[in-house]
Amino acid sequence: MKIAVVGTGYVGLVSGTCFAETGNHVTCIDIDAQKVEKLASGIITIYEPGLEKIFIRNLNEKRLDFTTHLEAGIKDAQIIFLALPTPPGEDGSADLKYILGVADQLGRILNGYKVIVDKSTVPVGTAEKVKTTIATNYKGEFDVVSNPEFLREGVAVDDFMKPDRVVIGTNSEKARKIMGELYAPYVRQGNPVIFMDEKSAELTKYAANSFLATKISFMNEIAQLCEKLGADVDMVRRGIGSDERIGKRFLFPGIGYGGSCFPKDVQALIKSAEQAQYDFKILKAVETVNENQKLHLLPKIKNYFQGKLAGKHFALWGLAFKPNTDDIREAPALYIIKALLAEGAIITAFDPEAMHNVQQQIGNAIQYAKDQYDALQNADALIIATEWNEFRTPDFDEMIKRMNHQTIFDGRNLFEVKTMHDKGFYYESIGRP
Repeated sequence: MKIAVVGTGYVGLVSGTCFAETGNHVTCIDIDAQKVEKLASGIITIYEPGLEKIFIRNLNEKRLDFTTHLEAGIKDAQIIFLALPTPPGEDGSADLKYILGVADQLGRILNGYKVIVDKSTVPVGTAEKVKTTIATNYKGEFDVVSNPEFLREGVAVDDFMKPDRVVIGTNSEKARKIMGELYAPYVRQGNPVIFMDEKSAELTKYAANSFLATKISFMNEIAQLCEKLGADVDMVRRGIGSDERIGKRFLFPGIGYGGSCFPKDVQALIKSAEQAQYDFKILKAVETVNENQKLHLLPKIKNYFQGKLAGKHFALWGLAFKPNTDDIREAPALYIIKALLAEGAIITAFDPEAMHNVQQQIGNAIQYAKDQYDALQNADALIIATEWNEFRTPDFDEMIKRMNHQTIFDGRNLFEVKTMHDKGFYYESIGRP
């Protein structure tokens, strides 16, 4: 098939590349000429494990190309994916200006039947708005479909190529047939393509992310209660996670969730509920718990240093909101940095992928280390904010040599409490004695 993908951000670039990988011809369109030039010359603009290899292969085999020209890019396409930003507005609702702006342009340039697909995470009713916007200027036949993405940063290529499910919202038999053919190569193992109406598909995306965010915040509340009662959250997690109705995933306590999806989607669903005159109490609590959890380590740190953080030197391992990405949107590490700097602390950070993004955002307010051990030099304490695999089995003897004090505040529970105490570390984590 010939496909156009409008938007070359995270979702657009992963989707376009993975569609090309199964033999489709994909044209990716973006207004950022500098980004398009980089991509067309083989320079990938995001960090995602496994993506670069198939990106280069499909670029070389002429199945993937890039342009800034919308009309030329969509001219021969059977399907047009809209993978555009939906940032939160001032009131928390998803801002649809980019999607509706492109829809307006499409209405002026469509040259025959096409399936226009909302791939971005959008509020319920967006497909109708897109259809109305296009129809204002285009009187020919077309369909608008909702096809939400369920990509996890760090494993997005696997998620796309072998999805748990594909959700397609359409009431058009013609669009249903085309979308079914497009996704057939990705569900050969029998995972379902679930067809539904557009509104249900739009809500499914928000419901999925909000439920996962709820599990995280619930477990962080349990961790806080464990600290009050002297219980061990790891034992509780294993006890409840073995129940197949609950499952083992998203039960690991920590310093909150971040990224481009969960915070924005929870906020947007709360706002959508308000607009429908429904008070979504659980999600409001999820959001509040998460905001507080990002700074859960701060009282522990202040208590240890008797409230005197000015001049103290902290090593920080991890800046990305999660491992295997360079995404720092709503990253708990940034909240910790801001709070410590306000207390007059000095911070030296290391992250395998996200340091450049942090430096672009906050400049040289902190120091950046060449590796995880360099960050520890003369540190009064180590704070762990992201659970990168390379942090899980460090050289503890090297750590002891480098640090002023053998003190660790672990926001991701990477190490066993007894092991750390046996090695002579003062060690505090989340929800464990």
